[in-house]
Amino acid sequence: MRFSRLVTAAQAGAAAVVWTRLAQGRDRLPALVPAARPVKPVSVVVPARDEEARLGPCLRAVLADPAVGEVIVVDDESRDGTARLAAGLGARVVRGAPLPPGWVGKQWALHQGAEAAAHEVVVALDADARPRAGLVSALVAALDEYDLVTAAPRFVCDGAAEQALHAAFLATLVYRFGPVGPRVPPPPHRVLANGQCVAFHRDRMAAAGGFERVRKHMTDDVALARTLAADGWKVGFLDAGGLLEVDMHASAGEVWREWGRSLPLRDVTGAGPLAADLAVVWLTCALPAARLALGRPTRLDLVLLGTRLLLTGALRGSYTRPGTGMWLSPLLDPAAAVRLTWTALRPVRTWRGRVYPASGEGAARVSGGEMPARPARTGAR
Repeated sequence: MRFSRLVTAAQAGAAAVVWTRLAQGRDRLPALVPAARPVKPVSVVVPARDEEARLGPCLRAVLADPAVGEVIVVDDESRDGTARLAAGLGARVVRGAPLPPGWVGKQWALHQGAEAAAHEVVVALDADARPRAGLVSALVAALDEYDLVTAAPRFVCDGAAEQALHAAFLATLVYRFGPVGPRVPPPPHRVLANGQCVAFHRDRMAAAGGFERVRKHMTDDVALARTLAADGWKVGFLDAGGLLEVDMHASAGEVWREWGRSLPLRDVTGAGPLAADLAVVWLTCALPAARLALGRPTRLDLVLLGTRLLLTGALRGSYTRPGTGMWLSPLLDPAAAVRLTWTALRPVRTWRGRVYPASGEGAARVSGGEMPARPARTGAR
């Protein structure tokens, strides 16, 4: 009985934290829109490792954008036709140098791409990004106010199972950090970012040594944003759903394996804050759903389930084709909590045929460097 009371008290405290965070959604910054004025040409950098199968739509879109002065594809030792495809479409291909000790591949590729850029403003996009006309000019305009801009997209999910699991994972981010575009910026150690779309000034990033300072992090985007925010940079995490789509994964299995491994933010979050974040997810997402499945929900559980359904409705705008998977996602909250906890306890440091030691002293090949049967769909590393 005493343990039950302690759980109830902890759940009530976690619920208060979540409701405070969700309340920020009533006063968010407006979504990005195309700039009303012409902008100077921009360098677009796309880090790519074995991206032949999905690079084309991203490159065609940015190559057709009048705000883009050049498109650089950094070919990070690809073992497929990535470089050939990029060159054939008209992008400038930079052959990535061998990965130095202590670097993770994506940061090394971005570092090389930024150095090669001819224009002052650089927009970095992942190969799975599907930008629309106006995205680049909107990012450039946002840099009038911010020092670093990252943008949240709309997600493409191919089926109900994939969308349900993806939305369950996405809900854990909102519960831990609040909605995209908070008007009051969080402290540096709670800044969130999306590395699929990043804009910055080339020379200032070089002077800050940004990519080198986060060279060993697997969660590179959040590490970069938090590092620079701690330096006093104004970092914007803005809604670009009307201008950017991302097709991250091909199945629910890939969502589970690939996105689930990075969402705990294990390598950029201290043990105390990480434990608190996981407790919030378990007490306010997983526990109410589990008790409902067992037919034993408390009144607080029912209130939290109602909150979760309201969030589900709000998240519909985060998907290009919201469907039944959205409304089924609360049922997968316990599974999402399990995945986050497991990855927090056993972080994964492998990517595209490379193994990254936990100390960050270098990268090694996996099983002789053979390609996986199907490349994972979340960017070059």
